[in-house]
Amino acid sequence: MSPQLDLTDFERDEDLSILTDAEREVYTAVEHDGVGIRQLARCTNRRPGTVGNLLKRARLRLDDRDEEVSATW
Repeated sequence: MSPQLDLTDFERDEDLSILTDAEREVYTAVEHDGVGIRQLARCTNRRPGTVGNLLKRARLRLDDRDEEVSATW
């Protein structure tokens, strides 16, 4: 017998195509897979600050606040 479905099973996935590859990788790992920032940093050979910045940029882009993303990040 399969588990009962709830409303979250029918939510539409976000359009992650507006993110860069690095932003998409970080966002998916942290937001969808539940990986911690420090753990992801270790696994991807990045600094935790870099992972945090990528996550922040991804969230801003997905919230349609792209103008707040600095071009120098």
